[in-house]
Amino acid sequence: MKKLDDIDLRILTLLYKDADITNKELASQIGIAPSTCLERVKRMKHNGVINNAFIDINFKSIGGNIEAIAAIKLQPYSELIVNKLRDDLLKLPEIVSLYHMGGSYDYFIHMSVKDSEHLRQFVFNAITSREEVTTVETSLIFEHSRSGVLPIFDEE
Repeated sequence: MKKLDDIDLRILTLLYKDADITNKELASQIGIAPSTCLERVKRMKHNGVINNAFIDINFKSIGGNIEAIAAIKLQPYSELIVNKLRDDLLKLPEIVSLYHMGGSYDYFIHMSVKDSEHLRQFVFNAITSREEVTTVETSLIFEHSRSGVLPIFDEE
């Protein structure tokens, strides 16, 4: 893969802050031709630098009044069990994101539900009821913020 140059990093910085920016506006802010900008974005997508673009939804506006994180431990622990849990949970509409972890817990599950009873039932039915789940700790999220600043890792 070709090393990213300053223009690529500027493109990534602007897209990371606002993935909805038009190609024309993106090119204008960087000072390059729209065709050049588009080709660079396509190349970064092709090379796996850019995987997807997402919208940030206010879950409360669609009935998700509670967000929570469930920290879970699995036993037995194997690649097959970890992958099956991931694949099963990602099909459920309450799941916002999953984090396969190293450390004390095997997964952190970010979810959005309509109310406390929905949360209780979801944790019981989708998580605790699974044979491989040995521990579940659920914490409420009061606020979720996403940084709009792209991490830059300088080579030394």
